[in-house]
Amino acid sequence: MKELYDLIIIGSGSAGMAAGIYAGRAKLKTLVLERDRAGGQIKITNEVENYPGILHISGEELSQTMRKQAENFGVKFLQDVVESVDFSQDIKKVRTVEGEYEALAVIVASGSVPRKLGFIGEEEFRGRGIGYCATCDGEFFSGLEVFVIGAGLAAAEEAIFLTRYARKVIIIARGAALSCPQTISDRALAHPKIQVKFQTELLEVGGDTVLRYAEFVDNQTGEQWRYDAEQNETFGVFIFVGYIPQSAEYAQQLRVDERGYIPTDESMRTNVDGVYAAGDIRPKELRQLVTAVADGAIAATSVEKYLTLKKERLGLNDEEKTPVTRQSTSLLDEALKEQLAPILERLENQITLLAILEEGSGFSQELRDFLTEFAGLSDKVGVEFLNKGEDPVREQGVNATLFPTVALLGPDGAYTGVQFHGVPGGHEINSFILALYNAAGPGQAVSAETLAKIRAVDRKVSFKIGVSLSCALCPDVVTLTQLMALKNPLIEAEMIDAARFPDFKNKYAIMSVPAIVVNDEKIAFGKKSLEELLELAGS
Repeated sequence: MKELYDLIIIGSGSAGMAAGIYAGRAKLKTLVLERDRAGGQIKITNEVENYPGILHISGEELSQTMRKQAENFGVKFLQDVVESVDFSQDIKKVRTVEGEYEALAVIVASGSVPRKLGFIGEEEFRGRGIGYCATCDGEFFSGLEVFVIGAGLAAAEEAIFLTRYARKVIIIARGAALSCPQTISDRALAHPKIQVKFQTELLEVGGDTVLRYAEFVDNQTGEQWRYDAEQNETFGVFIFVGYIPQSAEYAQQLRVDERGYIPTDESMRTNVDGVYAAGDIRPKELRQLVTAVADGAIAATSVEKYLTLKKERLGLNDEEKTPVTRQSTSLLDEALKEQLAPILERLENQITLLAILEEGSGFSQELRDFLTEFAGLSDKVGVEFLNKGEDPVREQGVNATLFPTVALLGPDGAYTGVQFHGVPGGHEINSFILALYNAAGPGQAVSAETLAKIRAVDRKVSFKIGVSLSCALCPDVVTLTQLMALKNPLIEAEMIDAARFPDFKNKYAIMSVPAIVVNDEKIAFGKKSLEELLELAGS
């Protein structure tokens, strides 16, 4: 018999996590299904300065804290992709890639994704100059000129952020003014590195392996003008022109408006009894962190009232629930060790980290220090150090081509196909830990269908994933390719910190992450599903 939840929350952005916090406090048995890591759009926001009571915080830090709050109240998080739903009965069913889940109520908080403009060259140069996340990709444009397309709050804030890297930022606005709060508009207009071109639109970009030119038009006079990068240089274009609601999975079950948003009443109720919507999936005047959090709180409170009546009608009684014990909110080094301890304790078999270093390199010394300290956390994790060229046979055995490198050896001492080129810090500590967990056992649960798809790959495939440690989307791609490598000996997955390996970055003209290089030939950018990675692998 399936486990019956009081509430399933689809989406772990600000609205979904706020709903989880309120549902957990109300002692509702709650499951949050998250397509990506918790945080939604806020996790790729560099600075949050307009949330009441908080002077300054990064989006990533805020999202991690919100998730921890929800977990402290007993909320369960599960990373999975919703494929379809059935809201026709008292018990709601949510079908995902990995299974089916049931609940008495559902909150849809699936949010939205950045909208593309459709100008000539947008798809061709995505990841080679065209970007949608300044926090992820801004560092690739250090010392270069950057265009920001858009006039809203996101465009203005990200333009200001990009001045940390770019020598000049040019905002391209369709209208005659910036459509954001006056304080942000004033900061952008007054910034010495920012120029704004009003009543202007982008028509086309082009180049060779990277951007070399862009063409614009004055939408009042019709006059066109062209920007050409300086000799041997490139430039960046970041798009911030709104979002597309992620409502396709619910369109047959719920009423949606002409733009794809899910309308609700003031209590966040949809047109289906027991189903609520919150956050950027709703039509609303202001799409901000504060309104998303408010939506989530209101939705969860409404669910609590709804369930009281529903359980009475269905004759369901709540089991006695143990009060939630609040956990420590300490952060960084000691907190990370505390979080890692229960995971490392579950490792079933001995595994080894084989580090091949470059003698005299400060980077290699940094990696040595990290691995030495990390191995001290568990008797199931061993570490072995070699200098480049010291043992060519072992280097060849792990297909080492970039140095320094860390190759993961399984319980039998054989190479697993997983390598890390860089110190696994930032977001990539997650993919590093998951690789160890999956290699040593018990590992993440993988459905028979997924396993069969991975093992159907019948030729050698090398994935090299260029990442930035500030990229919140990169670990998901790294983790998926690592899982593929661990389940199929023909597949290899290497995480490469693009900032640490400029030759790799320049070879493939990488200006956006995650960058997925397949068999050292073709390259793709952005977050990918397992099916998309299998397609890249030629399965």
